[in-house]
This record gives sequence, C-alpha cells and structure tokens, in this order.
Amino acid sequence: MEHIIRKMKKEDIQQVQQVAKTSWNHTYENIIPMEVQESFLRSAYSDEMMQSRLEHSYMNVALVNGNIVGFANYSPVQEGGKVELYAIYLYPEYQGKGIGTSLLIEGIKSLENVKEIYINVEKNNNIGKTFYISKGFEKVSEYDDELDGHTLRTIRMVLKV
Repeated sequence: MEHIIRKMKKEDIQQVQQVAKTSWNHTYENIIPMEVQESFLRSAYSDEMMQSRLEHSYMNVALVNGNIVGFANYSPVQEGGKVELYAIYLYPEYQGKGIGTSLLIEGIKSLENVKEIYINVEKNNNIGKTFYISKGFEKVSEYDDELDGHTLRTIRMVLKV
C-alpha cells in the first residue's frame, strides 16, 4: 500500500491521539478492561504528554492519502546504542500492509548508532507479538506489570540491528 513516513509535527497530535485510541481499543478489547484502557490513554496521550513526546523522543507518522494512519515512538539512543520502541500503532484496517514495517525501518535509519531496539509487548497481544517476531525481535524476559490495578503479563523483546 502506498504510504509516506515522516517526522511527526505538533499539528499531528489530534490524529495521532485518535490512532492510539482506536488501535488500543481494537488490540486490547478482550485483554485489558475498557476503563483501564481509557484511563491509560487519557494519561499517556494527553495533549501535554504528546507535546513532551515530540520534544523528548523520536516520533514518525505514516500517511495514506494525506491522512495519518499510524505512528511510531522511539526513545533517544541511550548508552551502548540501546533504544526503546514505545509504540508502533496503526489503525486496524492498515495493519498487514507494510506500513508498520516502514515505520520500524525508518526509525532504524533515522536513529544514529542504534544497536539494539527493545519493546515491551503484552503477552496476549498476538498481533503485536507476531509482528515483532516476524521482524527478528527475540524474547529477553517475561514479567508482570501493573496498569491501573490490572495485571499485564509483559514480554520484553530485543532486535539487534
């Protein structure tokens, strides 16, 4: 599918918030209670948090026909070339069309001296796990994480670049 990947701009915030909400609700429908999802999204994707992400992390958006259909959010490169991939989210109807792969590849190309990319994936998020495994990510560990009183089984994965 024809798409464009570019750096996120301040005027993209609303569209990115909508992608995050739709993607989360679709992905975690039977995994995380809706009230926990909504609380997380209000906090993690508030206008203030989005502005902070723009200023302190690396964000790309994916556009199809001029509309944002997905995004990726990376930490700055840390000591030893380590990077956290906070999110690759796409509208459900755009998954499986190469856009997530483009967001990953563009992140790798744009982050200087990156050697390892780490991601945390909820164990029951089969869409995410399948994607990351297909891109060469390997499981590092598994642990319980708390999100607003809800226990998540989290898998930590790494991609060696």
